Amino acid sequence: MQKLIQIIEDDEDIRDVIEFILQESEYEVNVASNAKEFKINLFNTLPDLIVMDVRLPDGNGLQLCRQLKQSIETRHIPVIIISAHATAEEASKQAFADDFISKPFDLEELIKRIEYHLA
Repeated sequence: MQKLIQIIEDDEDIRDVIEFILQESEYEVNVASNAKEFKINLFNTLPDLIVMDVRLPDGNGLQLCRQLKQSIETRHIPVIIISAHATAEEASKQAFADDFISKPFDLEELIKRIEYHLA
């Protein structure tokens, strides 16, 4: 069975590239451009892993990640924060993220990190 990855990224170009690369790597992918869409997707199906931007038009990815990690229903889901603005320290200390990737990022490195967290 394919692993489901949820992408939350407001930049359409970045979101499309990540979605394409993950589908080529044989993952099932849900995409959301904001926190509201993500919450609707999450209500319908829990993903196996989440890739989340920090700056969203209707919320803060660090706060959203922290909420996920504090919930019994979602704390087990690995979250990879991607950002050009936040730091790895902020992602781990403030949001309890499982991993952090700085933008711009290497797509192969993203795939390697996803594979690591899904292993």
